[in-house]
Amino acid sequence: MRGFAILCAFQFAGAVIHAFGVPMPGVVIGLVLFTASLFLGWIKLEWVESSSSFLLKHMLLFFVPMTVLTMRLAPMIRANWAELSVSIMVSTLAVMVTTGLVAELLLHRKDKVAE
Repeated sequence: MRGFAILCAFQFAGAVIHAFGVPMPGVVIGLVLFTASLFLGWIKLEWVESSSSFLLKHMLLFFVPMTVLTMRLAPMIRANWAELSVSIMVSTLAVMVTTGLVAELLLHRKDKVAE
């Protein structure tokens, strides 16, 4: 229960900071704060590990609202299917290329450091 409370507190903190005008989603701010707290040792991984594992195990449930919204927007999706398809393909390709280039860069950097 402590781990879930910690995760909720960071999400709430991010929402509060966003409410003060920070131009970034509150959940992202909370995630950055949480990650920084883990790296700084303020939060121990053991404290949140079981709660986060539970949430990850049941992550599929978090996509139910999005699925319902997609079904509700079906007429708009049908009307704009070509633009959406191109957008999805281009963005997917961009993410894959960027990920590959960053991985290559990091692997080469790791090899140079090892030498």
